Amino acid sequence: MNKTFRLLMCLLLLLSLTACLAPSGGTPDDKRVAIQRMHDDTLTRLYAERPTARDVIDKAAGYAVFSNVSAQLVWVGGAGGFGVAVDAASKFKIYMRMAQIDLGLGLGVQDIRVIFVFHSRQAFDNFVYRGWEFGAQADAAAKARDKGGAISGEISVDAETTIYTMTESGLMAKVNLSGSKYWQDDALNNP
Repeated sequence: MNKTFRLLMCLLLLLSLTACLAPSGGTPDDKRVAIQRMHDDTLTRLYAERPTARDVIDKAAGYAVFSNVSAQLVWVGGAGGFGVAVDAASKFKIYMRMAQIDLGLGLGVQDIRVIFVFHSRQAFDNFVYRGWEFGAQADAAAKARDKGGAISGEISVDAETTIYTMTESGLMAKVNLSGSKYWQDDALNNP
């Protein structure tokens, strides 16, 4: 019984995660439109919740907006998602993907939005062309639509990068170490 329950939870976790790893739409144009809609909705919400963020982004060398779904089952977890990086000077958009592996204690599934703000050209280029991030996380969220709450906020990774996170939905409690990889989505960047 216990083994069957764990297997079902793993399958549910995988199904939940894979459903959100790619933007909606059948064609590259549809996917770019879906990503742009997510970008616009996320920034609108960020500016409403943290009005000072608009000024931070306006003064940045570039920024990136991601939709990520993460899942954690006891000791191992992972995440996947998509987003767009925007060069502030040229307004050029670079469509990207992400994957993450988590090691630590936790349980749940969470849909979040992450906004990276790059205060230098070098930080922006490193993210777009190298795309690695390592970190430690502590999350607590219980949110469905507009009900519930989540701990989210703003952190400075270094003097060159600020990250804002916002929970869309999910139920998650975790403390872990993670490694993430962000990369350009060739299918969406080469129309």
